[in-house]
Amino acid sequence: MDGLSKRPLTVTILSVVYLLSGAAGLIYHASDFRSQPATEAMGVAFVRLLAIVAGVYMLRRSNWARWLAMVWIAFHVAISFGDPGKLAVHAVLCGLFAFVLFRPAANRYFHASS
Repeated sequence: MDGLSKRPLTVTILSVVYLLSGAAGLIYHASDFRSQPATEAMGVAFVRLLAIVAGVYMLRRSNWARWLAMVWIAFHVAISFGDPGKLAVHAVLCGLFAFVLFRPAANRYFHASS
């Protein structure tokens, strides 16, 4: 890997945030799975697994994974309408994540040839 294609530290940090968020969410919601309808529990688990997939594959330089990461946080913005506090937090995170994932260094990393 040449100097231009090394993974930016910010991408590494954000990838780990996605991994931890997905894993923590699965653990946190594990007890809810018994009390929720199966389809709802599966939906929650699926969203958490998407965060883990995005984190893993961003570390592996998959461009589609950064788009998955953006869709994941945008989904959280969308479901936060109705709660101004959650909406504000998710909107700020969405902006921050977009900044990190689409900076020139991140673009070089995700578009560098293997």
